[in-house]
Amino acid sequence: MPDSPIIAVMIHAADWRAATDWYAQAFPQARRVRHEPDDFGHLQLGELALEIVPSDAKVGQGPAGSVVYWRVADLSGELQRLEALGGRLYRGPMAIEGGEWICQVQDPWGNCIGLRQPAPLA
Repeated sequence: MPDSPIIAVMIHAADWRAATDWYAQAFPQARRVRHEPDDFGHLQLGELALEIVPSDAKVGQGPAGSVVYWRVADLSGELQRLEALGGRLYRGPMAIEGGEWICQVQDPWGNCIGLRQPAPLA
């Protein structure tokens, strides 16, 4: 196994252009990268590429597999923000080990985004 950090997360959606626009709003700190000669691209979050690609017969859209969790300082606030963008609570919020909180939010294409709030400092 490589000893490098995760470099890309691939999200499948039937309308990858609309999904890219949605994720650009969900992750406003992301820089949009366009690949020539077409308009296909990705969102760059520091060292991580968020690649929104067309779903197809081999890989559909929706909560059928892995969920990537993003660390957030305010789970409730981020949940409300994503819901205002058209996201929908899928699972949680729930307390987990160590006093952390997690939940999953579905994007408008049914894919899940995990949110994870660290435990408060003692």
